[in-house]
Amino acid sequence: MLTRRSVLTGLLAAVLTPQAALAKTRKKVFVINPAYQPQYVPFDSTYAPGTVIIDPRDRFLYLVEDAFTARRYGVGVGRAGRAFHGAAKIGRKEKWPRWMPTRNMIRRQPEKYARYADGVAGGAGNPLGARALYLYRNGRDTYYRIHGTNEPWTIGRAVSNGCIRMVNEHVVDLYSRVPIGARVVVV
Repeated sequence: MLTRRSVLTGLLAAVLTPQAALAKTRKKVFVINPAYQPQYVPFDSTYAPGTVIIDPRDRFLYLVEDAFTARRYGVGVGRAGRAFHGAAKIGRKEKWPRWMPTRNMIRRQPEKYARYADGVAGGAGNPLGARALYLYRNGRDTYYRIHGTNEPWTIGRAVSNGCIRMVNEHVVDLYSRVPIGARVVVV
């Protein structure tokens, strides 16, 4: 005997094939602009190999390979990254770093950042992403970072906070290529 429930269940099953049910639960996959993928590019440079050059206006980071070539990565540049200019050195590197909002971030947007005042442990949900390279000047932490992000759609854009953001896989690659003490120049 057909009941109203069995008819509805049958109709629903016919409409929601396994493929349709899976399509409903899939997240849209973000595809980064190919220009922001790591790639070797021509780069006339007087900088020594191993120097990191950051161009915040064009949103690229270059790792100098030799006098004519660099490995280029796309970056997202936060308010702090747009304010930082000149030279620094990588003073520290961390895998899955702990993140803590600055006092200025908490002051500017307490409703967003005050709850994180004690910091966030490293991991997949951490705003610094998979790796962080800490920029130092004259032996002191500048509080500027090159770090990963869990928001890859921000690459190639001016983003609200943060320093220099990279796709997590890209910052892992850079992290493996750049030693502590490497020179960083923000143009």
